Amino acid sequence: MGTVLYASREPRGLVSPGASDDSYEGWTGNFSRNSTKDSIYAPNGQKPVRAALVALVRNEDLYDMRKSVRELEDRWNHKYNYPYIFLNDKPFTEKFKQGIRDLTKAKVEFGTLEEGTWGYPAWIDQQRAKEEREKANYIKGGSESYRFMCRFQSGFIHKHPLLRDLEFYWRIEPEVHYYCDINYDPFVYMKKHGFKYGWNIAPDEYEPTVRTLWKTTVDFMKENPQYVADKNILDWVRNKDNTYTKCHFWSNFEIVDLSFYRSEAYQAYFDYLDRAGGFFYERWGDAPIHSIAVAMFLQKSQVHYFEDIGYYHPAMSHCPKGSKEGGSCVCDPGE
Repeated sequence: MGTVLYASREPRGLVSPGASDDSYEGWTGNFSRNSTKDSIYAPNGQKPVRAALVALVRNEDLYDMRKSVRELEDRWNHKYNYPYIFLNDKPFTEKFKQGIRDLTKAKVEFGTLEEGTWGYPAWIDQQRAKEEREKANYIKGGSESYRFMCRFQSGFIHKHPLLRDLEFYWRIEPEVHYYCDINYDPFVYMKKHGFKYGWNIAPDEYEPTVRTLWKTTVDFMKENPQYVADKNILDWVRNKDNTYTKCHFWSNFEIVDLSFYRSEAYQAYFDYLDRAGGFFYERWGDAPIHSIAVAMFLQKSQVHYFEDIGYYHPAMSHCPKGSKEGGSCVCDPGE
């Protein structure tokens, strides 16, 4: 892939932020230097940042989702008690709800998707979309629901009523692993330092799924130059000849200041892509869309690499340096 993008700060290694990083003086609630961590992070108490762990998941994924929540609790959230929000295109079963609640003291909410956010918009030629699925020879190429998911994650998750009052969200998934103890609050850390987007793994996108995504993006920039940041990081996603590098943040792990997704620029970009139809006529994923938006609309200093968070999603993982020899991580960087 192209050059790996780091924030302007040196990425953190195995050393967690110190006590000063757990304070956020700009918050207007009850969080102060005199507060104890236990009172700040009480399960039902007001947190220093309005944030939650958020998953789009199906009822049949209960076992794999429980594994992920168990690891998040053990590695981090049993100390911080940030709430969980679970979203589904169908109502959650009582079995699913209880299966999650059994694992955490934190507040847990369950919601279904709003009308119009899952499925086909009116302008999509569904026959053309069907023909693409039938001939597609790439991963998830034949899946209709996967395309619905990519469109929802790209343009609607941050608008769901359960997320309406959040400042930040941490996207979580079924069947993932967290290799390392996390001994600080990433939400506070991002807010304190002005980070808008936090990432962990950055692979290449598979070209057949995004055949016209970059061309459509270039057209968007030509028509809407006012949205492109002066000190952008577009050179991470474009080559010198203005072709697409296909580098992207793997968005199954992302910690995001939701004001970024709610911005006029991001909304305009999503609407432009949505009208182009590439979610269905190709298989545009939310990961390349989020990543190109970061490159267009943010500055390098607003993007943070969570090098110290060891993470696995099926087929790919990140293991912090030195984990094999010491520290709290249980992974091998060589693998």
